[in-house]
Formats: sequence, structure tokens, C-alpha cells
Amino acid sequence: MYNKFYITRDLLQFFAPTITIRHFFSPAVHRMEETGLYGCHHLKNPKGFQRIVDDAIERSNELVGYISRMPSSSEIINAMDEISNTVCQVVDSAELCRHTHPDREFVDEALKASMRINEYLHYLNTNFTLYDAVLKAEKDQTLTSEEAKRVARDLRVDFEKGGIHLCAEKKDRVSQLNVEIAKCCAQYNENIAKDPGYVDVYPASLIPKNLHNLVKPVSRSTSRGSRFNIREKGFRIVTEPSTVSAVLQWTSDDEVRKMTYIKSNSVPLANLGVLDKLIAARHEISQIMGHNSYVEYALQSNMASSPDVVSSFLVELSKAVQPKAVEEFESMRDFKRRKNNQQDLELEPWDEAYISRSMKSSAYDLDFSVVASYFSLSQCIEGFKVLVESLFGMKFINIPLAPGESWHPDVLKMALHQPNEGDVGYIYLDLNTRPGKYPGCAHFAIRGGRRLSETEYQLPVIALVCNFSKAQHSTIVRLNHSDVDTLFHEFGHALHSLLSRTDYQHFSGTRVAFDMAETPSNLFEYYAWDYRVLKKFARHYSTGDIIPEKLVTSLQGSKKMFAAMELQQQIFYAMVDQTLYGDQTLSPIDTTSVVADLRKQHTNWKHVEGTHWQTRFSHLLYYGAGYYSYLYAKCFASTIWERICKDDPLSLETGTAIRTKFLQHGGAKDPAQLLNDLAGDGITRYQNGGIIPDITSLCHELNLRK
Repeated sequence: MYNKFYITRDLLQFFAPTITIRHFFSPAVHRMEETGLYGCHHLKNPKGFQRIVDDAIERSNELVGYISRMPSSSEIINAMDEISNTVCQVVDSAELCRHTHPDREFVDEALKASMRINEYLHYLNTNFTLYDAVLKAEKDQTLTSEEAKRVARDLRVDFEKGGIHLCAEKKDRVSQLNVEIAKCCAQYNENIAKDPGYVDVYPASLIPKNLHNLVKPVSRSTSRGSRFNIREKGFRIVTEPSTVSAVLQWTSDDEVRKMTYIKSNSVPLANLGVLDKLIAARHEISQIMGHNSYVEYALQSNMASSPDVVSSFLVELSKAVQPKAVEEFESMRDFKRRKNNQQDLELEPWDEAYISRSMKSSAYDLDFSVVASYFSLSQCIEGFKVLVESLFGMKFINIPLAPGESWHPDVLKMALHQPNEGDVGYIYLDLNTRPGKYPGCAHFAIRGGRRLSETEYQLPVIALVCNFSKAQHSTIVRLNHSDVDTLFHEFGHALHSLLSRTDYQHFSGTRVAFDMAETPSNLFEYYAWDYRVLKKFARHYSTGDIIPEKLVTSLQGSKKMFAAMELQQQIFYAMVDQTLYGDQTLSPIDTTSVVADLRKQHTNWKHVEGTHWQTRFSHLLYYGAGYYSYLYAKCFASTIWERICKDDPLSLETGTAIRTKFLQHGGAKDPAQLLNDLAGDGITRYQNGGIIPDITSLCHELNLRK
């Protein structure tokens, strides 16, 4: 049940008079009195996390006692959902705080709160009183609400995935294994943080000037002729992802790229052992639960439903993309040969990013610094406002932050407002980079939506967190178009949360089937590439000129240049994920051999001896057996764009369809039904007892021969 807390949220509908609703987080919307972090009055100081955990446990225990008296089925579901709502607000606020707060004391207290509440979650997940109540509600024919029935079924499945129905010995073992899995995940991330790897490059002139803000100056003693102890200047490249990406794209020296690629794909070595332990623990859990593999265990509640379904989809897509990917690979290899005037040169993995960028720049006369000049961060936020007004008839209204509500001066807050409905939800924007902050881009829920009564709704509160930095000698944050694409991706998640109007928080926003969760975010990426959208907000940061249509056409062309190879790479990632968590006849499996074999089968790139890319692919932790869902979403989004959005992407009619037929339902309806209601028949296909996306629209978009 509650082991899905990271995609959950709660509602209370009609409770017995003895049950009262407590609001832990009440954002100071139009008031300016002093409050605490995220509008929680207890979080005025770090120790407040202890208080909100105490209150959440106290309230949840009251509700457990209420449920133990076996009230009506609808009251059981309402009470279960309020428990989840209460606990999730603590979990999610602690997660956001420890990833973004600059005050170490706040971070430490948030971590303690997270550990305490997770211990309490274990108590809830193994509570027979709650399980028996859910069984009663699921069997009760008087439970008339389809969403309530769905909650009851979902909660029962979650309880049983946690092993509550097992004998004591097996249940204890599952608990031990879950602790081991949590430790493995923590150790994996800790190893990455402690051992990011580095490469020292000499002379310093080998590093392009536009990368100097990403590298660290170093020096070494050397001798020249009769002169000794000359200090030679160089640069140290710390091989963390964003720096590696920039170095591989912009550095012309082959040897620098090679060293950077190899080092970044061969640390941390310790994670090979950690990954073996993680895979073994998950496999043992799946066997205890009666499944052949962790993939089989993990997929049972997804649309795909089984490993065979996912495999058939990935193989079909791999075959469709292969011919075009070979063409692209050969064009890249030929470019390298012409540039170096050597006809026997082979393409190396460290060439891909550099040659791809070079070819795109050459073919479309693209200067990426010019592109970035039209995408200041402030203008991109204006783009959000344009989108919600055009599509949904809503406005994003800037709201002053109350004293104590924010965690950093850069944070902005907006209300999503509809003239007839009032405020729909609230979003915090924390978009600038700073030391110690979560390094990627993510959508964090703080509070989910749920119906409190016939007239009152608990409005969702979320945070959108990114890491965009100013260029050297600039006061303005300007985004590369890839960053704009990422920002709109996360905005799709944000809209899913903000526009959801489910009765129960359990299904609020992104709390949907795992293999549908990325569909809205992939859909809104299309808006970042369409000139009809971009001309509404993309303006030059100094002149105010609208982005030229010719420049956007060039961007669109460059995007398609190596799209097949990029898709092939995603298929490879999904294949690795499925295979590592699949059949464990040979245990422990050699993860590096698996990666090398699958790279050979499903890409045109060779495996570089000594590298083990999987030791930094953290999706294996949190998307274990589920990475294929990105490809499901890519196919679903392509079909929705082609059928619903492409002709008039900014129309109110388009937005109304997206909102009323899809986003507002969260996970309260069957995912295949939602997709078909929005895009029509054929967006999904039934195969081997599961559901796969139709790939026709994606193949058409990428000019693939299906």
C-alpha cells in the first residue's frame, strides 16, 4: 500500500463526525503573516520536522483505531486515504527539503524525519487491521463509486506486493530484503557522490574557453630543455554528468574526449558489487512472492503486465529503428573520415556527441549561443503563462512568499487561477543552480489534491526544481534549447499534478500506472519545438526581438538528424533494465557482459573494455524494471500530438480535451481507457495479455519504415 508513497496523495470525503481534517500544509496564498517552510506553520525552524512527524503519526494512529472498528466501506476508504495524505505530506516535504534547502540543519532534520516516517510506513504496510479493512471494502457491493472501488483494489494489491499475506518467516525475510535494498540504493548514490572521477588535461589550451567555468585549474612541474621545474597549467575535469556532456560536445581533441568518456564510464567501481546485491535482493523478493523474476513481479500492476509484453514492444521498436540508425551512424562516420582525411577511421563512442553537434551546426548553420539568447529563463516562465492561458483559459499569478515560506531567495511562487473556478493549485519554482542542491531537474509534490466535501477541495501544491546557471560575465540565465525541452518536460508533470481533480489523493496527478506517468511530460516537450508556440514567448534577451522562424526550423531539422540513434539508445537502456532484473539462472550475473552484449545487439556502438556504464545509471534503482515506460510515453505522446494537438496546439479546444479527458483524472481511471478517450482507438494495442503502445505515429514522425 504505502510503499507507493512517492506517487500518492490523499482525500477525505464524508467522514463520521468523530473524524476531523487536519491541514499540515496550508500555503499562505494571499496572506503575509509569518509562516513556516512551504506554508507549514510547524516548519519555522528545522526542529519543526520532529513535530510534523509526531502529528502525522498521532493522527494516523487515530485513523487506524477508527478503521479497526470496521465502519462502512466508504468510510474505510476515506480514512485510509487520509492516512496516506497525512503521511505523504511529511514524506514529500522532507524529500524536497533535503534536496534543495541550503541550510544544513534543515537538511539533517528532514533526513531524520524521512527515516522516522518510513519506519512508520513499515508499520502501516504490515498492519493486518488495515489489510482486513481493505479486503472488506473491496468485496463490498455497496461501494458504488468507481474511483473508491479502484482505490480499494489498488490498496489491496499494494499490501500484497509488500508481502502482508505471507507466513511470518517469509514476511520477515521480505522486510530484511527491503532494508537491504534501501541500503544498496543509498550506497550506490553515496559512491557516485564520493567518487565522481576526474581527468587532468595538459596543456590548458586543449579545453575550449566556453568550458572554463566547468573545470578546475591545475598545474604540474615539467622541464623544457635546460629549464627545470616549469609550472605547466592544465585543467581538471570532474566527470560528473553535466560536465561530461559539455566536454564531449565541445572538445575537439580526440584524446581529451576519450579520457573523459572512459573515466566517466568506469567510476565508481564499488557500484558493481552494490548493483549485484541490489539485483539479488530484488530477485529474492520476487521469488518469495511467487514470481520468476523481479521484472515479472514489478510489471504485474502496469499496463504491460508481463516481461513478454515489454520484450515484444522493445524488439518491435528496435527492428523499426535499426535501418535509419545505421544510416545515421554511417553519415557520422563519413563526416569524421572527411574531416580527418582518413578513409579507414572508425567511429568511437566518445565521438558521438562532438560529431553530432558539429554536423548539426554545419547543416543548419546553428550557433547555440544565438539560440540561447532567445530563451532567457524569465521568458520561458512567460511561456508557461502563455500555455495555460491559451490551452486552459487560466493564468499563472505571481504570489509574494510569506516570511518563512521559502527556502531560498531565488524561489518564485505562482497560483494557477481559473476565472470561474478560482485558484486551481500552487507551484514553487526553484530553477537556478547553487552548491549542494539536487543536481537534476525534477517535479516534487508537496501536497496532492483530494475532495474534502461536496464544496471543498484540497488544492495541490508542487515544486518544480531545476539547475540552470548564468553564463560567465552575465546576469541573465539563458537556456540551451535542450534545457528548454527539459523544462517543458517537467512542466508537463507539473500540469498533471495541478489540473488533477480526483476524489482521492491516492490517484492525484502523477499517481498513475507506472508506464503512463511520463506521457504528459513527453507531450509537452512538443510545445518546446513548435514555432507557433515559441513565437509567443521566445524573445531576444537584449533586443526583445521574436525568435526567427528560420532559426526554429533549423532547430527542428537538427533534432531529427540523429533521432533514430537517440531512440536506439533509449531502447538499449530499457533492454539493459529488463535483462538485469529478468532471469537469474546465472547468479550473480555479470552486469558488464550483459551491457556489452545488449549494446552490440541493439546499437551500432562498440563496448569499450574497462568501462561499466551501469554503475552510474541510477534509473536502475528507482525505475528498476520500468525504464521502458519512457518509450511507452514517447509513443503515446506522439500519437496524442498527431491526433489532438498538431493542427492547433494552442487552442482552447485542444487544451480542454487534454484536461478533461486525461489530466484531471490522474490515476482514477483505467490508463488505457484514458488514452483511448483522448486520442481515439488504436493508440494502444493488446498483446500477450498486456497493453503496448501503437508505434505508427512515432515511426512516421522519425521517418522510420515500420
